[in-house]
Amino acid sequence: MNIPMVDLKSQYLSLKNEIDAAMLEALEETHFILGPNVQAFEQEAADYLGVKHAIGVASGTDALHLALVAAGIGPGDEVITTPFTFIATAEAISYVGATPVFVDIDPYTLNIDLKQVEHAINAKTRAVIPVHLFGQPVDMEALVQLCDAKNLFIVEDCAQSFGAHINGKMTGGFGAFGAFSFFPSKNLGCFGDGGLVTTNDDKHANELRILRNHGSRERYHHNVIGYNSRLDELQAVILRIKLKHIDDYSQNRRRVAHRYSEALADTSIQVPYEDGKGLHVYHQYTLLHEKRDDIMTALQEKNIACAVYYPIPLHKQDVYMDAYKDIHLPVTESVAEKCFSLPVYPELENDNIDTITDVIKGAL
Repeated sequence: MNIPMVDLKSQYLSLKNEIDAAMLEALEETHFILGPNVQAFEQEAADYLGVKHAIGVASGTDALHLALVAAGIGPGDEVITTPFTFIATAEAISYVGATPVFVDIDPYTLNIDLKQVEHAINAKTRAVIPVHLFGQPVDMEALVQLCDAKNLFIVEDCAQSFGAHINGKMTGGFGAFGAFSFFPSKNLGCFGDGGLVTTNDDKHANELRILRNHGSRERYHHNVIGYNSRLDELQAVILRIKLKHIDDYSQNRRRVAHRYSEALADTSIQVPYEDGKGLHVYHQYTLLHEKRDDIMTALQEKNIACAVYYPIPLHKQDVYMDAYKDIHLPVTESVAEKCFSLPVYPELENDNIDTITDVIKGAL
């Protein structure tokens, strides 16, 4: 038995004929930079997400970075975000010379605590980056109300939440910008790096298209200092095909998660919490338990993959530690010591889910 965290090969094989044919067609057309598949994917993604503009970029990190640049955020500005996320969320803030302000998380959803956000707002605050962590949407209606009252930008970090929504409105459509990642293991993943920025503002969309392409509106005419951050044509081919299946992928991720939760309901493990304010799409299925290491050892001995997302909060990382040495975020720090994630992907079969939960119960 060998159960991986994600089974990319099975997903590829299920789409192999369509992907291979479309890739060969793109290779024969030889339009590799901002070609027809990028343009088509941008429109299809915008339609799916219910936004006016979707701009393909080279990665999820670039999506966050370029959104902050387009928002005009820079040195002297503060951006409030969560410390319980991948480093890219804070990196993007640092890239533009602004200061990340880390606030604690909710102990159940593990998303940013909106009460803490409100307390952290001051005269230097320009934006908030909420992370829809593990596929659980942040309470965006409440956050939008707060940020509108304070005239703050919202840049949604949707790297883990493609397909998640609140009352039918997709993540990435609430803030001034949404930033998506298409890293291969994501809910909608390509075969390399890729990203997307969403916005409903025409001016911001135009600026993002210029920024991603060396600051150029017209070939060899450069209006601003830009970046080389274009979504690859071949990745767009793959994303167009997978996008047609994203709702099925989300439904099956939820099937896996709910079977886990039902099997573990009577144990001492804290299973993921759905707050009912949005559709959780389970990019990760993350549990909390004091004896995390013992449980993970038992799983690994049976060749069942497991992982910790995230073992070190951002304010404790070497790169930020000196600047935030006086900050104590108790919920985040406690969660980081107890969290671990199980395999979750659409192709995971019920028998394997039952095997995994049996091993966990045995370890307890």
